[in-house]
Amino acid sequence: QVQLMESGGGSVSAGGSLRLSCVASGDTDSVNSMGWFRQAPGKKREAVASIYKYGENPYYGDSVKGRFTISQDRAENTAYLQMNSLIPEDTAMYYCVARRFTSGVWDSTKTWDFWGQGTQVTVSS
Repeated sequence: QVQLMESGGGSVSAGGSLRLSCVASGDTDSVNSMGWFRQAPGKKREAVASIYKYGENPYYGDSVKGRFTISQDRAENTAYLQMNSLIPEDTAMYYCVARRFTSGVWDSTKTWDFWGQGTQVTVSS
């Protein structure tokens, strides 16, 4: 099993920045990729970004491209999400995810094996 712990959420004004962190613990050797999803009230869970543990070509959702950056510290089993130029539409609960295998589309919730509890991000206009 793998446990994921997010941190870094909070409230910010539009145009501001936040950095989310996700620390993985447990059977981290089995983790192949990490990523982030988000869910706003009344909306479906949306894929934000993902990164392969041994690669440097991340994936991003269309709504965050050019504003968000995912990175990782493999030695610390930690993934980060740097969020810049935040807009009110970015307001959501952000979930860290991890998976064992590369099969499956990255932006499907079914692809991911482990989920964190979430951290709230609120952007005011």
